[in-house]
Amino acid sequence: MLVDSHCHLDFPEFDGRLVELRAAMAANGVTHALCISTTVAGFPRVRAIAEQYDNFWCSAGVHPDTEGAQEVTQAELEALAKHQKVVAIGETGLDYFRLKGDLEWQRERFRRHIRAAREVGKPLVIHTRAAPEDTLRLMREEGAAQVGGVMHCFTESLNTARAAIDMGFLISFSGIVTFKNAADLKEIARVLPLDRVLVETDSPYLAPVPHRGKVNQPALVKHVAEEIARLRGDSIENISRATSENFFRLFQIVPNSATQI
Repeated sequence: MLVDSHCHLDFPEFDGRLVELRAAMAANGVTHALCISTTVAGFPRVRAIAEQYDNFWCSAGVHPDTEGAQEVTQAELEALAKHQKVVAIGETGLDYFRLKGDLEWQRERFRRHIRAAREVGKPLVIHTRAAPEDTLRLMREEGAAQVGGVMHCFTESLNTARAAIDMGFLISFSGIVTFKNAADLKEIARVLPLDRVLVETDSPYLAPVPHRGKVNQPALVKHVAEEIARLRGDSIENISRATSENFFRLFQIVPNSATQI
């Protein structure tokens, strides 16, 4: 069993392809997936995918680097999170890599997501890029440790990973960990406690080696798990079991035979 803890199956690259994608998942032992919301307008599509299949769940949130996107209030986030298939708030966080200038709007958006997560008692899916200090600061100021969550598609330092873990967060590795130039990230994947690790695709982006440069999909999360197993000198079976258990524990999901592909 493997779980893709972060994918965007509502994106145009996957229009009309869900049956095909699910068949590929089954062929590669990927039994569950979390579909991530990035905009208010797109949330109904994300939710519909989760509603359609027992082994898919979703989040509710607005991506941090979507400048000019329809904002979502804390109350609106809380209302969206009441749906039984919504297991997390996000994707939220800070991204100073793509956007420059006065980014206070981004920090305020992040604060609203943390406050909503605390109110509804659901974990956060956090995106942080080139903003580790502010990300951790806002997490502390807003009490993100009360709900925990995941630092998705992690690319920051080991110290940042450990600081997030200290607040009850898990660290999720994407296809980037398979790239030859990701030496620092490989070391982080090697040394972190296994009970703090998740795997993801961030589909349709960041396809792992040997599919780098192609459209990513949930089935390819097995390559991420295989690389982490190689780095840790562990078996793919143990990495798959541990990361799946971590996923179900974090998002308070009880897996059973009816929810598998």
